[in-house]
Order: sequence, then structure tokens, then C-alpha cells
Amino acid sequence: MTTDFIATLALTFKLAGLTTLILYPIGLALGAYLAFKDGVFKLLVETLTWMPLVLPPTVLGFYLLVLFAPTSPLGAFLQKFHIRFVFSFSGLVLASVIFSLPFMVNPIQNALKGLPKSLKEASYTLGKGKIFTFFRVLLPNIKPALLMAATMTFAHTIGEFGVVMMVGGGLEGQTKVASIAIYTQAEANNFSLANQYALTLSILSFTLLFGTLLLQKRWQAFYKF
Repeated sequence: MTTDFIATLALTFKLAGLTTLILYPIGLALGAYLAFKDGVFKLLVETLTWMPLVLPPTVLGFYLLVLFAPTSPLGAFLQKFHIRFVFSFSGLVLASVIFSLPFMVNPIQNALKGLPKSLKEASYTLGKGKIFTFFRVLLPNIKPALLMAATMTFAHTIGEFGVVMMVGGGLEGQTKVASIAIYTQAEANNFSLANQYALTLSILSFTLLFGTLLLQKRWQAFYKF
């Protein structure tokens, strides 16, 4: 393994790790809102949350590029504060948070919706508030879903290509993550190195999913109602 290979993987895992950490509190808040609320506004929020799943990644990347380009009003405004999202690592993080949002929210939302109402009612009957009930009663009962949400978010982030290419551009040492490296190496007919990246990501994804599913299977015995 070369230094560039290790640096590219390190950047990839850094991006996926930061994205997962940022999305965790967002996923909890949004998942709880979508699980327990109803109405037209909830439908609107749910639709926007699902959008990255059905929208072509290049479309999302294109609009982020247009929105944050230095020539755009927002991009010019941010540059006054030395903030730049186009062709920068911070831009990759922002884009990753948006396109990985449904992978964090949906497992949490579905798990919370699947919990029996008696759990909340029992907690409220004992005089516990909403925050205590959410963090100390509901969340411990959806641990498998929380783990799956984190795993899916991490795995999806390391494999994303379209948005990353549009927003990051594949700058060496700054925005060149593994998915971009596979493309550039294959384009240069360096299939051996492209295969090293692809095989590494495949093994990592398989290990993460297998471990998560195994833990889920074991936890299901303790969280059946």
C-alpha cells in the first residue's frame, strides 16, 4: 500500500465518520418528529427527507455547486468569512450530510413507530417527562435500529460518487476520496490500484453490514414485545 492509498482511505473514513456523527442528533430529532407527528407539514418534511434517495446524485451535486459557487450570492457572502464549500472538504461534509440523511432517519423513524404506545404511557404515568421518556425509555428499546442507521450512513457515505465528484472535484489530499480514486484509476487504465480501492471498500462494507445484522439478530430476543 502506498502513502497516497492510505491517505485517500483515511480521508474517506474521516468524511464518513464526521457525516455519521453530525447526522446522529439530526436523525434522532427528525426521526422522532416523523414517527410521532402527523399532518401536511410532516408529509412535506418526510418528502424532503426521502428526496436524496430518488434524486440523481449529480442533480443534488449540481444544485449545491450552483448554490455555493463563489459567483453566487450565497457563495460570495460566505467567502467574506473565509468559508468555502465548493471543492473543499467542508463542502464534502455538507453534501454527505444531505445525501446520507435518509439512511440515518428512516431506520430510527420506523423503529420508533414500531414501539408500543404503552411504553410512553407507562413512563408518563410514573411522572417522567418527554425528554426522559425519549432518551431513557424509547431509545434503549431501538438500539438495533440506531446501530443500523449509523452503519448504513457510514457505508453509504464511503461509496457515494456523483455528489462527491460534483462538489469536491477529486483534489488530491483534500477531496479525493476512495470512490473518486476508483474512477480516476480505472480511467487511467490502472485497474490494479482501482481494484485495491474497490476491494477494500467491499470488504469493509460487508464486515460492517454482517456485524450489524448479527448484533441485530441477537438483540431481537431482548427487544421483542
